[in-house]
Amino acid sequence: MTVQGVIVSEFSELAEPFRKELLAHCYRMLAAVHEAEDAVQETYLRAWRAWDDFEGRSSVRVWLYRIATNVCLTALEQRGRRALPSGIVAPSTDFGGTPAPVPAGIGWIEPIAESLVAADPASIVTQRESLRLALIAALQYLPPKQRAVLILREVLGFPAAEVASMLDTSVAAVKSTLQRARARIDETAPTQGEVYEPTDPAARALLDDYIAGFENADTAALERALRADAALEMVGTTTWFDGMVSCLKVMSDAAGEPGDWRMIPIIANGQPAVGSYYKGEPYGIAVLTPAPGGLTHIHVFSTPSLVMHFGLPATAPAR
Repeated sequence: MTVQGVIVSEFSELAEPFRKELLAHCYRMLAAVHEAEDAVQETYLRAWRAWDDFEGRSSVRVWLYRIATNVCLTALEQRGRRALPSGIVAPSTDFGGTPAPVPAGIGWIEPIAESLVAADPASIVTQRESLRLALIAALQYLPPKQRAVLILREVLGFPAAEVASMLDTSVAAVKSTLQRARARIDETAPTQGEVYEPTDPAARALLDDYIAGFENADTAALERALRADAALEMVGTTTWFDGMVSCLKVMSDAAGEPGDWRMIPIIANGQPAVGSYYKGEPYGIAVLTPAPGGLTHIHVFSTPSLVMHFGLPATAPAR
C-alpha cells in the first residue's frame, strides 16, 4: 500500500465511525435532511484536507464536531428559520379555505429517518428524545450560536471548555450563552409531558388504529387514535388543525374509500411514523406523537419523494 493509501485508510478508520452522529448533529442545527447531509460531506472534506495538520490536541470526535458545527453556523448565515405550521399561524377554522401565505424567510422542517442516524443501539433512546419534532422546532427559535451551544452542552454533553474551543470563545461566554438559550427554549418549547417510545405497546396500538383508520376508511379507529387535544399539521403549508373534532373531520374526509390508502410503519425523528401511498402512488410521511390518552400530534409531510428517501418502495406494496 502506498503512503497515500495508508493515510486514506487511517483517516477512514478514525473518522468514519462518527458519520451518523454528525448527521444527527447537523440535522438538529439545520432541521433539514438534505442540508445536514451536505454539511456532513463538507465536514469530511475539510477534515480530510486538514488531516496532515491534525495534531491530536483533542480527540478526532471533538475535532469533527468542531468542524461540523462551524459548517452549520456558516450555512445558517445564509437562510432564515425553519418551522412547522403551528409556529407560524393560528390553527385553521375553515376546512376548505386557502392556506395563509408563508412569511418571507421561513422554510419547513423536514423529517429524518432513524436509519440515517441510528449508530449505537445503547444510545438510541437518548438520541430519539433529542430528535423529536417538538424539540427540533423549538431549537429553530434560537440564534445559531445559542443553538450550537445548547446542543453541544445539553444534548451531546461536551464540557464547557471543549465547546469554547470548538466555537473559538471563552468558557464564560459559553455559560452565558447557554443560560440565554435555556431561557428562550423554556419560552418556546411546548410542554409535551410523557411521550411513548415507538416500541412501546401503547404506541404500537395507536399506530395500528391510525393505519387501520386510513386503510379501511374507519372513522372509529381514527377517533380511538386521537386525544382530545390532538393537533394535525400539514407541513409545507400554513394549514393546521387543533382539537379532536377538527382533526377527525379532516382525517375522515381524507380517508376516502377502503383501499385508497396503504401505509407502512417506520420510525422518523425518534417517533412512530408511516410512509403513505394514495391509490398506489407515494404521498409522503406522517410522523405521530403517541402519549397517554392518544396521539397528541400528527405531522403530515406530503412530499412524495420522502417515501423513497426513507428507503420505501416507489409504489405501494400489496397489503
